Amino acid sequence: MVMGRNECGSNAMVTVQMTVEEYLEMKSRQETKEVTTKQKNLVYGLEGIKTLFGCSTTTAWRIKNSEWIRPAISQVGRKIVVDADLALELANENTQRVTYRK
Repeated sequence: MVMGRNECGSNAMVTVQMTVEEYLEMKSRQETKEVTTKQKNLVYGLEGIKTLFGCSTTTAWRIKNSEWIRPAISQVGRKIVVDADLALELANENTQRVTYRK
């Protein structure tokens, strides 16, 4: 038996009955939801970009304004949020495309 609130809002005893099959199905759906929700690794502001890429403030500002990292950055007003995993992946792709001049 489970204590809970009924439709009127008062506390009442509620009996929950389910078969073992229904319980296992509910449990597997719950475990699937837990597996699919992945914790995002976020960094904030130019300081976060500096720490992530190990660069100066000026370089962090240039990185933030560059096109290749745009999908990893969200900015509202002065608040900058960067998905660190996506930013590093995009940086890796970008450096593979860059050809250095002599």
